[in-house]
Amino acid sequence: MTSMSTPWPRVGRAMQLGLEGVAGATLFAMMLLTTADVTGRYFFNSPILGAVELTQLMLAAVIFLSLPVVCWREEHVSVDLLDAIFPARWIWLRQVIVNLIVTAALWVMAGRVWALGVRAFEWGDVTEFLRIPTGYLIYLMAIMLAVSALLTLGRALGYLLEGVGAVARGGPLSPGGDK
Repeated sequence: MTSMSTPWPRVGRAMQLGLEGVAGATLFAMMLLTTADVTGRYFFNSPILGAVELTQLMLAAVIFLSLPVVCWREEHVSVDLLDAIFPARWIWLRQVIVNLIVTAALWVMAGRVWALGVRAFEWGDVTEFLRIPTGYLIYLMAIMLAVSALLTLGRALGYLLEGVGAVARGGPLSPGGDK
């Protein structure tokens, strides 16, 4: 049996920090924009033009930049209906199946969203007031969905390797896992 001592945890951590950093900076910018807009609106009777559109775009970016991290950490909203009756020795199989289903769903969504991005550029879709092209954001969403699909596929593989005994420690089922 081998151990999970590969460079992948470091790569995953770097990607996680990068995505969290960009999402956090976007969230901070959204907070500053909202604060400036509200201050301008109520104290100076001069709101920031297009603040609502910018907030909508930044909110979508924050959500989709955070999605791969949520998938890797398995911090989705979940319902544990079968946990009490599921035998502990088969948890790895359940997790493989669940992660493969999530991978398939994310991959299908990534393909459909990418097609929407292509269409947005073909049709010249822009925001209503500021005329910002929406295709770039749609492509970002599709890429983050695809990255999330790859990460859940990696999770499924980790559960499979640990479940069949190919990996001794350090996989998703180990105490502390590889999060």
